[in-house]
Amino acid sequence: MAGSGREAAGRVPDPEGWTLAARGVTVGGEPGRSGSTGELQMKTRIIAGAALALGLSVAGTAFAADAPAAAAGPGDKAQIAALEKRFAAAFNAKDVGKVMNVYARSGLFVFDATPPRQYVGWEAYRKDFEGLFKEAFPGALKFSIADLAITVSGDMAYSHSIQTIESPGAAIPKLVVRVTDVYRKAGGRWLVVHEHVSVPVDMATDKGDLLSKP
Repeated sequence: MAGSGREAAGRVPDPEGWTLAARGVTVGGEPGRSGSTGELQMKTRIIAGAALALGLSVAGTAFAADAPAAAAGPGDKAQIAALEKRFAAAFNAKDVGKVMNVYARSGLFVFDATPPRQYVGWEAYRKDFEGLFKEAFPGALKFSIADLAITVSGDMAYSHSIQTIESPGAAIPKLVVRVTDVYRKAGGRWLVVHEHVSVPVDMATDKGDLLSKP
């Protein structure tokens, strides 16, 4: 009986109603004895260390997820500006091949100012330019880009600008459009992967402002 009393007194209840002995923790060779021991302290240290490691891992993952994209290289904006300069020169020369050199051959998607609603793919947009030079502006023309603003983030970038076509002998002697371009850098080379060309529309008259007045 006395032994049973000591054993009962040695049990350490927990919220789930089970003892240290049930968890396999022993003190001095006797299961269920309460108090600090080398084995208990060791297990406590192991559990605390594991919790700390897990916390640091989660914190590190969260920091990486929130980290900003890589900053633009010193030459990225200059490369994109040079691309737009090449585009303008090719447009003035009405050289469709050189115009299309600034566009990605894979994954190109365009909203142009003229029907159809969209152009999907490099070949479809090339045909659009051929029609533009042959039908809309068959004679000499002057093309220019103004207010070009470029933003770069890692291997992606975008720009917006105002682009003007002047051709005195054409049905539309002057056309001013708003252009947004999205670029992707691959193999060290920037190319346009998406383009959106538009003019403001007067909702009251249902007519586009072909001069895109401010």
